[in-house]
Amino acid sequence: MGEGTGDGASAQHRRLLDTIGVRIVEGVLTPGSRLLTADVATELGASRSAMREVVRVLETVGMVDVRRRAGVEILPAERWSPYAPEVIRWRLDGSGRLRTLHELSQLRSAVEPLAARLAAAQAGPEQRTALVQAVLGMVEHGDRADEPAYLQHDTDFHRAVLRGSGNPYLAGLADVVAALLHGRTAHALMPKHADRTALQLHQDVAAAITARDPEAAARAMAAIVTEADDAVEAMASPLTDH
Repeated sequence: MGEGTGDGASAQHRRLLDTIGVRIVEGVLTPGSRLLTADVATELGASRSAMREVVRVLETVGMVDVRRRAGVEILPAERWSPYAPEVIRWRLDGSGRLRTLHELSQLRSAVEPLAARLAAAQAGPEQRTALVQAVLGMVEHGDRADEPAYLQHDTDFHRAVLRGSGNPYLAGLADVVAALLHGRTAHALMPKHADRTALQLHQDVAAAITARDPEAAARAMAAIVTEADDAVEAMASPLTDH
């Protein structure tokens, strides 16, 4: 298979996977029901091999159970892997987007200030450099905060803090935070111009970690999470008021 064909197949697979994933999240495919793979393949113009791969991914993230002779059963939400980036993406693509963003912000408020506090003591030179570079990139692209370049620097910043904590379990949540940040941009919940206070807080975290000041780092990171949650709520209000 050539590279171009592979890229096309990969994009087609993701569209197929996302379509079915969102249907499960939205309850179109209800818990306890069967996923009729042959019917879905016909409806969406997918091959059987593509459907098998989709089912494999859905099984990996706990959304379906595959049993011989019983077929593919849709599982309830409490069985899903909550930290799987795919599950987060589908929840953010669904009608419960704002609730999901708020729930993820609650997780961040517990995790990221702790990570920042630990990073102030644990982060090495390479991680501190990555943190500073990410902040500089955010400032440079601050007038285009709703575009991919800003998103990448913002994501790099939060990855650097979580990894800099020295705790592999906190570092393992980097993809969760990345999925949240990507969802905000993908669904137009980022302002065109970055909030000056938010940018300053990111700089404060980087400065505190570099200066090895755990309390200042944790305090500034807590403020970042609060500001971000408030900003999403403010931007979403006009969308839900009419």
